[in-house]
Amino acid sequence: MEFESSLPVFMGMNLEEGLMSDINRTLSLELDTVSGNITLLPYYQHSPLVAASYIISFFFIFILCMVGNSLVCYIVLRNHRMRTVTNLFILNLAVSDLLVGIFCVPTTLVDNLITGWPFSQAVCTMSGLIQGVSVSASVFTLVAIAVDRFHCIVYPFRQKLSRLKAILTIGLIWGLAFAIMSPSAAMMTVVHLEGTYMVYNNETYPLMTCYEQWPKPEMRKIYTTVLFVHIYLAPLGLISLMYGRIVVKLFSYLGPMGRGTGELPEDRTSISKKKIRVIKMLIIVALLFMISWLPLWTLMLLTDYTDLDDEQINLLTGYIFPFAHWLAFFNSSINPIIYGYFNENFKRGFQAILTCISTFDCCLFSILLTCLK
Repeated sequence: MEFESSLPVFMGMNLEEGLMSDINRTLSLELDTVSGNITLLPYYQHSPLVAASYIISFFFIFILCMVGNSLVCYIVLRNHRMRTVTNLFILNLAVSDLLVGIFCVPTTLVDNLITGWPFSQAVCTMSGLIQGVSVSASVFTLVAIAVDRFHCIVYPFRQKLSRLKAILTIGLIWGLAFAIMSPSAAMMTVVHLEGTYMVYNNETYPLMTCYEQWPKPEMRKIYTTVLFVHIYLAPLGLISLMYGRIVVKLFSYLGPMGRGTGELPEDRTSISKKKIRVIKMLIIVALLFMISWLPLWTLMLLTDYTDLDDEQINLLTGYIFPFAHWLAFFNSSINPIIYGYFNENFKRGFQAILTCISTFDCCLFSILLTCLK
């Protein structure tokens, strides 16, 4: 079975050429509504209960992503003292994660609910490009944060990264993200599957699909492999290497302190707690990134390099791919919580905003009570 993507390559279901015909055959057998060479498919892929569960779960991470990352952006931009090199990278991470929430979550949800592609060619091209670029920038920013902290902790006496260099690095991150995703955008196209229509309210509509039209199937396999190496495997390797060295450095620094007396001085104890807190954060960031994206990359490679039967196709497109996408998007939603929880400045910023909101609500409540008297 040869494949082309029936949905946006990077964030879509990443299916191959011939897969749409297999899906059509399976669904038409379920509906038993094939007349001649015309195949009729349901407009919605799932029952109302399953669709509702998808909407609720995706809406949850959408709200979490938008609120959390917006607060991170506000805190960094509002406070001049927060505009450190590391926080500039965290700001860029929040921006890229916001793009994931804006462009990836809604589009992927629609793809998982509706049988065909309901938008135009321009939306097909731009959504695939923006989705891939935002996710790539998010991953590359995680690497930049790891490298920055590596230099600060492992080599504390070397020249630190300046704000100007950090801004240039951020520009490079977005440039690389656009470069690696441009082939996908160039291949995106919307076509009508001949002889296949959707049924909604007793009316038929042409089934349109948004997919990558590669000249040869082998080219798509190569491109998927390149993406896997550059957007998952290599970043994960670099992050693990940097954080591993940081952990070794911190423990080598803390190890000799307690020898002899068995106790640490008070100032050393304070430093030790901060170092351990950093270690915990680094481990959590690396593990969550790996766990969140591994299922989706595994599925994308699986659909490119294996032949699937009808039952496997239905299981993948209907349930496994949506969960894999949700898990990947959850990584963008949880990042602000991780950095905010382990960073005292962000924590104080979150608390100040919440206090301001609660105070504002109390003032409104008091005004309403006064007006009602």
